[in-house]
Amino acid sequence: MIDVEVQNETHQSVLRLKVLVVPRIGEGLRLLEPNGQWASYDVLDVWYQKAEYGDVWVPYLHVRMSEGELRAIDIEARNPMVDRSQAVPIEDFLKKFEGTEEHRVTPIKLDLTEDVSA
Repeated sequence: MIDVEVQNETHQSVLRLKVLVVPRIGEGLRLLEPNGQWASYDVLDVWYQKAEYGDVWVPYLHVRMSEGELRAIDIEARNPMVDRSQAVPIEDFLKKFEGTEEHRVTPIKLDLTEDVSA
C-alpha cells in the first residue's frame, strides 16, 4: 500500500489515501464528499517528494471535481421540483410502512392441483 496525499482543488482541502496504484494525470478517481456522497474527480497533477524519513519518494495528487459532476451538482441545486427540506433518511421513511411490530410470516399455498380423492 502506498500513502498518497491528495490536494482537492474543488474544496481546498487535503486528505491522505492508501492506494495500490498511483493514478496518472488525466485519470479519474472517486472521493467521498463532505456531504457523504461519492463524486468523480480528475487528476490534474502528480508529483513525488522525498519523505522526511529515509530515501523514500512520496506521491502527491492534485485533483478537481470533473466537469460532468459539477454540472450535475449545479442542476440538482437549481431543480425547483425537488424540495430538499422534506428529505429523510431511508430508515425513517421505511418505518412509516413497516410499523413497530415484528412482521408475521404468512404461509402461502402454491399447490393449485385439485384434490380428487374425495
